[in-house]
Amino acid sequence: MTTTEMSVTLRISNAVLWLLGIGCGAAGFGLGFLVKPIVEWIVDAVGDAPGPLRLAAALPTVWAVPVLTLVGLLIGAWLASMAQKEALALTVNAACVGLRQDGADRHIPRDAIGSVFLDGKELVFLDAQTKQLARHKASDLSKTAVRTTFERFGYPWAGMTDPHEQEFQRWTDGQPGLDEHANGLLRARARALTDKQAGAAADLADQLQAAGVVLRDRDDAQQYRRIG
Repeated sequence: MTTTEMSVTLRISNAVLWLLGIGCGAAGFGLGFLVKPIVEWIVDAVGDAPGPLRLAAALPTVWAVPVLTLVGLLIGAWLASMAQKEALALTVNAACVGLRQDGADRHIPRDAIGSVFLDGKELVFLDAQTKQLARHKASDLSKTAVRTTFERFGYPWAGMTDPHEQEFQRWTDGQPGLDEHANGLLRARARALTDKQAGAAADLADQLQAAGVVLRDRDDAQQYRRIG
């Protein structure tokens, strides 16, 4: 967390990033001593072992240990970099909220926000008409710090659950109460999610919201509610 008189920034803890790097280095160090018996066991069990493991097992232990430790540290550094990129960085001040995640930046003006709350692992912003302004995974941030930060700057904090929780319904194809246009968009978004096309899924969610439908994903299913 970074705090100034004018703003607060919350991000993934540096301790988590260091733990990833050091943990992978430690795993590589241990593997340096164990790689030969591990490869022998794999060969006895299935007849062959992956090439990188066989190559490491061919090294003398005095070389295998530092080499695999270095490899582990490099893998750990890459994992830490990816974790930092994927985690939400949240900046709050009196005028607006800044959101950075997966290499994308977004700002939401204070006067556009009707409510802000945590919905499970996600941080959600709604306007005064309950239209969804943003929904971001925020599981790497302290829930207490998130609440305290928004309350400090006078934002309309709505709690740790969605105030419209009871309005959400699980979508099934041909859902009664939705017209064919909305069902078609939901059908297309389900395919996009299955194909792991995050950009297309986000675009379809925007189109649904323009049609008066707010979405969230729960338990490998789409849930929806009407706006207003």
